[in-house]
Amino acid sequence: MDEFLTPISTTKVKHVQKPEPLLQEIGEIVKDNNSNRSITTVDSPSKALELLKEKPNFETVGSVLKFLVSEIEREDGFHPMLPDPIAANIVHQLIHTTIPDYWQILKERETQLKQLVRCLRNPSGIGNIITRLRSLLADCQQKKSVGNERDSASHITDLLYLVERMLHGDQVFSQVWKDVAAHGQNVTKRKMMWKEFVVQTASGRILSVIAEAEDVLKEKTASRAPSWLADGGEYASWLGRNIANSMNGAVSDEETIASIKDMFSKSLYLGYLDQFVRSMLSSILGHGSATVFSSFFGKMKAFEQQKYLNAIIASLSKQYLNIGVETREESLAASSSPVAAVASFINELVEHNDAMKDHLVMALVRSALPSLEESIAVRRSVIAVLAKDEDRLHNLLENGLKMFGDSIYIKHTPILQQEVLAQTLAITCGYVQRSQPIFLTMMARSSYHTSGMSNRIGSSSPRARFLGIAVGMTISEMVDKPENQLKFELDGSEAAEAQWYRSLTKVHDSVGKTDDLKLKKTRQLTQDAPKSLPRSTPRKNQKPVITEIQGPRVIEVLSDEEDEDHDLVPYSKPDSDPEDEADDPTEINRNKPTAPVYIRDLVAGLRDTENYDRHALALSTAAPLIRRKANFGTEVLDHIDELATVLLGLNDSFELEKFAEQRQEALIAVLLAKPAAMAQWFARNFFAGDYSLTQRTAVLTTLGLGARELAGLKNTSDDNLSPPAASFPSKQLPPHLHALYASQSSSSAHLSRITSSMTKQLLSPLAAQAADTLTGPAILKVGQSRTFSSRMEVEARRSKPIPNALSQLVAENFFFPLTGRWWLATRNSTSPSSLYTSTHLLPTFLHTLALLMNASGPNTVALPQMTRELWELLLSCRAYALEDKKILSALLFAFLMLLETNADKERLATEQGKELMETQEWVRMVFEGLPAGKEGEEDDKMVGNCSLTTDANK
Repeated sequence: MDEFLTPISTTKVKHVQKPEPLLQEIGEIVKDNNSNRSITTVDSPSKALELLKEKPNFETVGSVLKFLVSEIEREDGFHPMLPDPIAANIVHQLIHTTIPDYWQILKERETQLKQLVRCLRNPSGIGNIITRLRSLLADCQQKKSVGNERDSASHITDLLYLVERMLHGDQVFSQVWKDVAAHGQNVTKRKMMWKEFVVQTASGRILSVIAEAEDVLKEKTASRAPSWLADGGEYASWLGRNIANSMNGAVSDEETIASIKDMFSKSLYLGYLDQFVRSMLSSILGHGSATVFSSFFGKMKAFEQQKYLNAIIASLSKQYLNIGVETREESLAASSSPVAAVASFINELVEHNDAMKDHLVMALVRSALPSLEESIAVRRSVIAVLAKDEDRLHNLLENGLKMFGDSIYIKHTPILQQEVLAQTLAITCGYVQRSQPIFLTMMARSSYHTSGMSNRIGSSSPRARFLGIAVGMTISEMVDKPENQLKFELDGSEAAEAQWYRSLTKVHDSVGKTDDLKLKKTRQLTQDAPKSLPRSTPRKNQKPVITEIQGPRVIEVLSDEEDEDHDLVPYSKPDSDPEDEADDPTEINRNKPTAPVYIRDLVAGLRDTENYDRHALALSTAAPLIRRKANFGTEVLDHIDELATVLLGLNDSFELEKFAEQRQEALIAVLLAKPAAMAQWFARNFFAGDYSLTQRTAVLTTLGLGARELAGLKNTSDDNLSPPAASFPSKQLPPHLHALYASQSSSSAHLSRITSSMTKQLLSPLAAQAADTLTGPAILKVGQSRTFSSRMEVEARRSKPIPNALSQLVAENFFFPLTGRWWLATRNSTSPSSLYTSTHLLPTFLHTLALLMNASGPNTVALPQMTRELWELLLSCRAYALEDKKILSALLFAFLMLLETNADKERLATEQGKELMETQEWVRMVFEGLPAGKEGEEDDKMVGNCSLTTDANK
């Protein structure tokens, strides 16, 4: 066998030492592969930045985060928000590299996630996240070729979740300011860092970016709950709570006070002042820190104090004074404890602030604050505060009498504001008479009061005359002897109302305690708690029901002779049950809801937006149930405020076929159940409520159609609220867009059909005369194919009206609340294009006012005052009409209704001569400027031409 092994060469090998063992203990392992580098200790910010740049594993990232958090907790340590290149690079690496690489792991590791949030909850971290979101949004909006698309939506979702964690809670501002104060090296750097944070949070930068991100994610992801940071109301509430909590314990530190003042000033322009103030007040009253807030309030700028004071009064009135459906008697019969509690908080703010006291005096006199017109309880609170300062109380009485008797004020101010000022004067006279009767006597003998009474009695407006008589009798009763008192013979409702004005002088509210507001809020929460009942859920782990007989059975044996019994008549087969026709037994619903019988069940069904059958059934039966029970007991009246609120705020969650029509019918039924109070409620919520355009349009439609029904003018044009079925369209929007725009336009379709019908009825007998006197468009010319009927034939076709119940209610409850609040809303609007002068609401608003005037009839007592206010409002809308044809058409229709309703042409030409000539010239200018050829413009020409003819005849 040796021949098989032949040596080729021989090599000598030197002796080497014994090799080391394969397993040995070391203290640190450093791998050359950068992708898997693992370091257990981080000792400096530069080392942390170096590790983040070298694509570390998760253990290294955890070590870096732990080091950064430990440095943040030290007052002299390193913080990522410092204006330093290393800090800026660390934040950039965490957001642009670490989070995209390890986000799925970070979400599952709560410790590391909290450390990451702690490192990024600062101006630098928020700024980098905003920059990253903007780049991702730009990438999503770009069109890319197939194969080059990137999943930017998932990165946006991750960053939104991170921002929610960073800004979660009501102590965010306190924590950020604590870090800024601890790590800022000097005052200048602290101001710069805090200013950047204020701009990011209070100015709406975060809100706008996240709202844009939510819009992008809606297109990319189907099912996803939107972030609360994209909701302006929720964000403003969070902002208010954080600012309120940051005020506690900051009174002695001037730098902290200045930082909170900066946040206050910036939040004023966010755009959600009501929600901001409401949440802030809730936190302040909950912690009992009203005194602390008043110290901050006094250090703001004057115009900021005015805006915040107006918003605070509005918020307090809505939350604690229960502004709702109330009569004059109920407004004074209510307990004065809420009024005293609200007065105490307002007094905390203005007790040592003369400028704000003067602002309250001017707000009461000039009706510059819409919240003061909502309820008399709000004015009682403000007057109780001013009563503690005799000088301001005397100024209120003197300036009020001067304004109340001014001839220009009487002629041009909406009657709603005049009524508010009359009530303010009556209450103020009571306070002055109890404190200094001699001053009230002097004011009663002054030229302000005597000349004002002359102007009031000589006014052409019956309502203005009555207000002057009521105030004059009230003052005379307090200062004159019985034989010298001013007396007027008043009948019916005017005598009762005059007596109510005299009772206002006995109102005496004191300034209570602010803690009462907290107690009242607690009682409200306790009372509201039982109303939200838990939903019924199927019980689990139930024993199965035995459906088959177990055990021995009894078997009946039948003989052949007993198989057929001819004496017994068999039962007929039962009718088929539609529910049993389904092939799938699981689809059969044996627990279908029944129609509600009580109003409380109706409200519960309307609020149940998760049960389709119950919600749809409640909405379909709402109108008949309300009408049936309106005059049967007090069930509807007891729940009418809640019922109206639920119906008006209802959304079409299930896309019901006749949602808009059924809700509109229900709202009209609510209005007719208590017309006077509910008309004021609807008018108030149209301007003050937080509603959409469709819901505001529904309010106007309710007032217009409800007023016509009260006047007995309900005809075939509004019997069926549902629009006629459209023919097969040749071109139509996609289904989702068609449903969107169709629902928006259907809200005002009812009024449009009525106005079109009335226009044809009124203009038909005038068109022939207008065609003979003026050269009009082709539609006015009488040809062989079309003739116009005479006025006698038109009148013959009209149905006989029932007694007009609207004429006694229309002025005070329907008409004047709308016109008065419209002037306040448009004058107090910060933007030049107000919501109430937009093309979406103004045409419907003008149609409603025109229908109210026409429905009230020519024999309404307040018709001269209604004519004056409507005419001034229409003339002020001429600029908007020239920009939009919908507004122009509505404006011309309102002019036509105004001229048609006033049967006394001589009085109209005598008292409103200036407005008449101005209207005639403007209509002529519009008529000449309209081109011919289009159908809508021909209709406008017809209305304008007939208006010219009507004016000329006068």
